[in-house]
Amino acid sequence: MTMMSKVKHVAPNGLMANILLSLLTTAGLYFILITSAMVTGLIEALSLSKATAGYIAAANGYGASIGAFLVIFAIKRISWRPVSAILLVMLMGWDILSIFMTSGDNLMIVRFLHGLTGGILIGIGFSVISRTAVPDRTFAMLLFVQYGLGGIGLMFLPKLVPLYGMPIIFMTLVGFSLVTLMSLPFLPAYPPKEKAAVQGNSSGKAKILLVPLGAALFSVFFFQSGNMGLAAYIIELGKGEGLTTDSISTTLGIANWIAMSGAALVYVIGVKYGRLWPVTGGLVVTILGMAAFHYSESASVFFWANVVTGITWAFIIPYLLGLCSEFDTQGQLTALAGFFSKMGLASGPLVAAGSWGKGTMA
Repeated sequence: MTMMSKVKHVAPNGLMANILLSLLTTAGLYFILITSAMVTGLIEALSLSKATAGYIAAANGYGASIGAFLVIFAIKRISWRPVSAILLVMLMGWDILSIFMTSGDNLMIVRFLHGLTGGILIGIGFSVISRTAVPDRTFAMLLFVQYGLGGIGLMFLPKLVPLYGMPIIFMTLVGFSLVTLMSLPFLPAYPPKEKAAVQGNSSGKAKILLVPLGAALFSVFFFQSGNMGLAAYIIELGKGEGLTTDSISTTLGIANWIAMSGAALVYVIGVKYGRLWPVTGGLVVTILGMAAFHYSESASVFFWANVVTGITWAFIIPYLLGLCSEFDTQGQLTALAGFFSKMGLASGPLVAAGSWGKGTMA
């Protein structure tokens, strides 16, 4: 693109590059960050059942999973910046089309296609991040940006849906994609790394350690699935315990902003203390936070449970994704990690939707 060649690029491994790469990757999954607002909006504005709303969210997520998987095979051969620009325009198109959908079945199809497009963009973003000097720090910035913007969405969108309906959700997504498109020319090229950060042999070819790679990928899947299954219905959970929508949305917004500290901590310490102990400690705290949701009738417990699990979510995922990038050369395996991540994020709402449909979470 000639315009991109004339724009002065930011430093490849600087703070601004980390922020712009985070915006690029977040554009493909911002719908996930506001899933609870979208699910509640579908229930209240379109009068869909709780189960149907969850299935639509799952379709969006599974589309993203497939998109993230497909890009694995093309990432070495595509020019990622112009392709990203095309994908951002397509995302805006799907979101605009969603405004006119009132049928649950039709919306499910459109959101699946939106997810498919976004998933390809996510895979590209993950693969480019793996080419930075310290991927863990860039993934931490990704979570920092996501929680900050997700907090804004969760604080205000549930309050605006009763006034403006579902269009406010989809136009928010359009606006985010537009801002990302405008920032794209400032990113440098990020060519593939010449050497793999994996075990090598005398021939110089990378030898991928399949057992630890598989463990890392499934860790990403199950961690994302467990967190997202609860997050998708967190507003409905609070309402079911007698909390008001205003107090819930305020709680979620503030909790998301506090949770940014988890990603900030990873950005500061990086892999100074390795990955094993930070991840282990984070998982223990996550389990305790999840258990606290059983007492959500207390507004303070509901608040702190969201804060604690938000911090650990933002803290653990950068390490897991950074671990996957250690096996990478071209960005393919990091894109594969993106696929497992999106499969987890989609499977969580799917399982939760089934539970709602049977009345076990009502």
